[in-house]
Amino acid sequence: MSDMFLDKFRGLVPEYLEEPWQESDGIELAELDAILAEHQLRVPQVLREFLHAVGNCEELMEAYHYFWDPEELELQDGYLLFLEDEDEAFTWGFRADQLAVPDPIVWRRNNAKGSWVSEEGTFSEFVFDMFDWVFSDDDDD
Repeated sequence: MSDMFLDKFRGLVPEYLEEPWQESDGIELAELDAILAEHQLRVPQVLREFLHAVGNCEELMEAYHYFWDPEELELQDGYLLFLEDEDEAFTWGFRADQLAVPDPIVWRRNNAKGSWVSEEGTFSEFVFDMFDWVFSDDDDD
């Protein structure tokens, strides 16, 4: 399967961190695939490419919200969980029945209530919007 998102995810490093992307920013595919196989997890193409591109880049992986390392990914409540906020009030995931979709819709769980709502955007849309928001220089606050 050809890379659909890899170059765009690699572009996050120079765009937001103002330094060139380096191989060490990502997780090698062989290592990533071994971890996923060990945990018997299937992930959408977009998440695999995201982790391959920036999975070792702490400045992005822990920018306001925390993306889970591949060995931390888990299926719960019919969703593959991949992200949580710093207060652990919300967790984001994909519906388990949508993991074959290359860039599925992201869902958010209110951890106190256990209820899920759609973010009404795909992972790639969600990630680019989130980083735009996190790294914005909005001085109006």
